Amino acid sequence: YAQFKDKKERCDLNISTNKSSHHTDLFGDDILIVRRGQNFTVTLHLKPGSKEFKQGETKFTLIVETGPLPRKESDTKVSFGLSDSTVDTDWSASAITGPSGNTVSVSINSSPNSPIGLYSLTLDQEGQKTTLGQFVLLYNAWCQRDAVYMPSESKRKEYILGQHGVIYRGTYKRISGTPWNFGQFESGILDICLKILDVNPKFVSDADKDCSGRRNPIYVTRVLSAMVCLNDEGGVLVGEWYDFEGGVHPGTWTGSGKILRQWAKSGPVRFGQCWVFAAVACTVSRALGIPCRVVTNFGSAHDTNANLVIENFYDENGEDMSDDSIWNFHVWVDSWMTRPDLGEDFDGWQASDPTPQEKSEGVYCCGPAPLKAIKEGELTRKYDAPFIFAEVNADVIDKVQLSNGRMVEFGGSTKSVGRFISTKAVGRDERHDITHQYKYAEGSTEERKVYEKAQHHNKLQKRGEEPGLYLKVYSMIVGSDFVVNAILKNNCMDTRTCSFLFFARAVGYNGRKGESCGFTSDKVEVPSGEEKRLSLKLEYSSYGPVITSDRQIKLSAVTVDKQTINFYKAEKVIVLDEPNVEVKLVGDIRVNEPVTAEVTMLNPLPEPLKDCSFSAEGPGLTGGEIIMKKLVSSVKYREDSAKASLEFTPTVVGSSVLLVGFDSNKLKNIKTYISVGVKEKAQPVA
Repeated sequence: YAQFKDKKERCDLNISTNKSSHHTDLFGDDILIVRRGQNFTVTLHLKPGSKEFKQGETKFTLIVETGPLPRKESDTKVSFGLSDSTVDTDWSASAITGPSGNTVSVSINSSPNSPIGLYSLTLDQEGQKTTLGQFVLLYNAWCQRDAVYMPSESKRKEYILGQHGVIYRGTYKRISGTPWNFGQFESGILDICLKILDVNPKFVSDADKDCSGRRNPIYVTRVLSAMVCLNDEGGVLVGEWYDFEGGVHPGTWTGSGKILRQWAKSGPVRFGQCWVFAAVACTVSRALGIPCRVVTNFGSAHDTNANLVIENFYDENGEDMSDDSIWNFHVWVDSWMTRPDLGEDFDGWQASDPTPQEKSEGVYCCGPAPLKAIKEGELTRKYDAPFIFAEVNADVIDKVQLSNGRMVEFGGSTKSVGRFISTKAVGRDERHDITHQYKYAEGSTEERKVYEKAQHHNKLQKRGEEPGLYLKVYSMIVGSDFVVNAILKNNCMDTRTCSFLFFARAVGYNGRKGESCGFTSDKVEVPSGEEKRLSLKLEYSSYGPVITSDRQIKLSAVTVDKQTINFYKAEKVIVLDEPNVEVKLVGDIRVNEPVTAEVTMLNPLPEPLKDCSFSAEGPGLTGGEIIMKKLVSSVKYREDSAKASLEFTPTVVGSSVLLVGFDSNKLKNIKTYISVGVKEKAQPVA
């Protein structure tokens, strides 16, 4: 039988055709990339004068191998011969002669349960082995037998093929969307994603077991949760919330590509926070074929003692002494897969969190936990369901410690944790509220029953709202001076006298308190049915130096009636508006032709902006790079504008998104985006 031509011609992997049918044609890599459980075709070239290939008579074996120690027992090495037709449950192959008679077209079907990764393909005929090439095998959301099968085509386009996303931040009353370029199909990114798997500690300790485990998206998702943040060896990003010297401020990032390339080149990247970790995890998951979405939980609890209760402790002066905390927002990912280890009732979206908070089975990682288990309070279901349940549905208790050491409970809430859980809508740049997928309606009979079920014997009675004390704040832009008000209403039948304290301090998105930027107090006498207002002026000269790039200030009002030992508290986190960045594209936008984006931003601060720069990136627009333009001169205070022209050359026809950012010494991480429609190149007039 056939002797093949020289090495370059003996096998055609039909890269373009196969990638198109496997929905991998967006990858910018010149390598065969296919999805498991689906046929792909290679063409063998016969040596002139060789015997004719006869179906059913000519025999040879194909061998596929992945990992450094491929073994049949681990399913990382599989040998299979030719059959009349392929089967869709295991590795198999069939072959027919090409029209010229000089080629053989071999159809190969991979097992829908195969480990993902880089494979070699070898032909074995009577002991003579010939290497045919390499290919990458990914999970297949289009294959019904694959654990990540997703029946909706529109959702597959969003959660596998979508390269642009929106990540939600702020507070539950001021939700803002931040654009993000996932960039999973950019050249070289898939290779980096596979490298992340190859340097994870489980691979280092037992490469055979790790590579075999990659058949299971549960296992891979858990590895990614541990690997995105640097807590164990090889992690991608270093987490930092305070001191950003020697690295990049987390709010500066606009996409995953630069982070992953920098990690592959020089190791852990400085710095990231929860939304960056989640975005990078989403990029890697989508690249590997796992449907994935970025999720934001507003009012996200961190329950340090695992009792499903956030306990806020205060002294008599209103100072917070708590270990538990509630983050203004927290971001993680949901991944779509079956859960054969738990039963089909728990198939579907699984929450996993790549931000390090607590150890799970000895490793800093979290999930995947089925959303169904979290919603129903099934906290014995793997993995880490109690922690995620508390993040979205913990109850809150407020206690004050008196000078005699006595602890008095004075308030709480069953509704302040887990609000407006958000993700990008399918096919639209709009916010989609998925709170109902995580929990029943707050205060409903079902929600209380689930909470009591989760609590087991540690049941809590539902508490009402705190009476008589609330905060009033209007929209304000960073750089302005403004007044906030605390209003105390006496709902009692008699006049009350109490101390009225009003604090303002900078706060991070994770609830970490910064320095004070305002305080006032008064001793007030409030007749029955009347109100007293305490006003606090917040000046830029006070809050400007202490706020973070999140531009958040926490207001806390406390009233203390020492005669009746009554304490009331009201809190609100305000987010200062950022200035708008205007983007104008000049002229027609055509493929492979330079485009100019004119960008402008008005300085709202009462001081100059120095070290100003604009940036832009977009899939298919900037070649996977971030375009930077630094301004030579500073921007004068108030009413002066930063301006720049950014040039890029689109390489792909169709719709895309250009992400534009502004950075300076005083205003950081200002972002916007604009949709871009790229046309075909104009044809010359005859």
